[in-house]
Amino acid sequence: MSATETGAIEAQWTPTQAEFDLFAKLSGDDNPIHVDPEFSARTRFGRTVSHGMLIYSRVWALIRTGWPQAGHAAQTMMFPNPAYAGEPLTIRIAPDADGTLQIAVARKADGEIVFQGSCTLEEAAR
Repeated sequence: MSATETGAIEAQWTPTQAEFDLFAKLSGDDNPIHVDPEFSARTRFGRTVSHGMLIYSRVWALIRTGWPQAGHAAQTMMFPNPAYAGEPLTIRIAPDADGTLQIAVARKADGEIVFQGSCTLEEAAR
């Protein structure tokens, strides 16, 4: 994880097929697009793609690192492009003027956004 002068934080992550498989096992979402390379090879993606919520799980872990005392109030999320096993991603989280966290996860190879959203945090109860 790295921090910028604007208060944004960034991290790199390369998802693996083993993570897709484990997430499928834990979540029950064993859609073959995530876990079956032979099936996925015949789809428009040509290979397995990450579960969206696996990506958000990594995002949330980074949020908890940067804002450890805050609670989760609300989020928005979109998954405009697929994330593939073995392809590095950059996760960037930046607070805007009202404190809402703006989130973007992009493939390093081509810059395509695979996750875009925002998160509103609330102060932890004392």
